[in-house]
Amino acid sequence: MGQWKDGKKHGQGAFTYGKGKGEGDKYVGEFNGGFRNGQGKYIWSDGDRYVGEFKDDKPNGQGTYTWSDRKKYVGEFKDGKHHGQGSWSSTDGERYSGEWKDGKKYGQGTFTWLDGRKYVGEF
Repeated sequence: MGQWKDGKKHGQGAFTYGKGKGEGDKYVGEFNGGFRNGQGKYIWSDGDRYVGEFKDDKPNGQGTYTWSDRKKYVGEFKDGKHHGQGSWSSTDGERYSGEWKDGKKYGQGTFTWLDGRKYVGEF
């Protein structure tokens, strides 16, 4: 449901994915040229969710990814991966704050373990 332009999804809308890859996934937000572009929310059928900026169907820019087990990443994305500044936390108290590259801890950051020990430095 939503707006269309030149036969493609465009503007505000909502889409639930049918059979095949992504079956049961849902997206609510902005479309441009048939792609998820702009602000939106994507909910996977397994309970994971992303809220933030999209470009060409992938998380790009600022956003929040929450896993079904309630782990969370808040920060920058590029081409669907954690990239730039961001913070990750688990439900049991471990956390990392710092730089990311291609979905991995990279550069300067701080990791804190459950018992309160910290590592501050290069990853």
